Amino acid sequence: MVERQASEAMAGWRKGLARLQSIGIDAVLISMLLLMAELLLVAFSGRRGDTGLLLTAEDILDLLHYAWIGLAGVVLALGWNVFYHTLGTSPGRALVRGVPEWERDLEWTQTLRGWFAAVFIEFTFFAGWLITELDLYAFLTKFSKAADIVRGLAHPSASVLHEGLVLLVQTIFLAFMATAFAIPVAFVLAFPSARNLTRGSLVARTAYTFSRTLMNFVRAVEPLVWALIFISWVGIGPFAGVLALWVHSVAALTKLYSEQIESIDTGPMDAITATGAGTLQVLRFGVVPQVIPPFLSFTIYRWDINVRMSTIIGFVGGGGIGYILKPRVDLGEWGEVGTLVLLIACTVWLMDIISAKIRERIV
Repeated sequence: MVERQASEAMAGWRKGLARLQSIGIDAVLISMLLLMAELLLVAFSGRRGDTGLLLTAEDILDLLHYAWIGLAGVVLALGWNVFYHTLGTSPGRALVRGVPEWERDLEWTQTLRGWFAAVFIEFTFFAGWLITELDLYAFLTKFSKAADIVRGLAHPSASVLHEGLVLLVQTIFLAFMATAFAIPVAFVLAFPSARNLTRGSLVARTAYTFSRTLMNFVRAVEPLVWALIFISWVGIGPFAGVLALWVHSVAALTKLYSEQIESIDTGPMDAITATGAGTLQVLRFGVVPQVIPPFLSFTIYRWDINVRMSTIIGFVGGGGIGYILKPRVDLGEWGEVGTLVLLIACTVWLMDIISAKIRERIV
């Protein structure tokens, strides 16, 4: 009796949580649509600022009624979820609880959810065009201003070739060390970050949530920002660049590794579990053999990414070829910039070919 009551309470709690999730998703989507609609209305109204000039995208974003539109989004989301039998399934409800059978065979043009998605996509495109201030006229008619730069890049200077080659070697090894140090940490974190391995207990689910949240935060911070942090910590040089790329690589590889674990065949795990094996044995013999080849492929791909990232890390003092590229860009020495860019391009091209061959053999 007690177990039945507990089961019913848990089912009710999950149902309520799903309802809140669907309403929350709908409220966010509807609010975004209303905000984009207001932005487009203000932009095309010809409204001018205090200076008499047309409002910029930043000015318009500052004028939007975020609080009122957010409240309207919540009200409309509640109404859509309450009257979904009449209005059809909302986007949030379809995502969280699925589309009911009576609505699955309908064309998108026959559902309010379909029209909502179509309008949302259109508004997102036009709002993005305005916010990013795209100017095709300037792009197509003012190329002459960049002609000097292009001519300099097309005529590389040999004066910086020796120094560039030396720092190019440093760049490659900077990326290699960051990737190598990231592999064991990401490998360990990948297992608690995989949803299919963390459903058994509250502790496992808590570890999953914590690990995913932490890695998402680390991955959201750009390597350039991590480089600035570590430069103030350990000083200017390649070591700061290694640390910056290492932190970001751990988060990126953890995501890739964990998603690969989530897509494995559970048959070997079930068979090994049935023999009475412990958790570590199940992971060792049921999971690891399935994920090693794609893990190696992801790791090589990440090294390729780190080689390209290390160039930008050097702009702020993180070592590598970017350390001498940035001042030459600032001084307008486009011939020397062309030489350094050519070295980087050739290196990336060769690494892409080599990594593609290795991944072809592994996977």
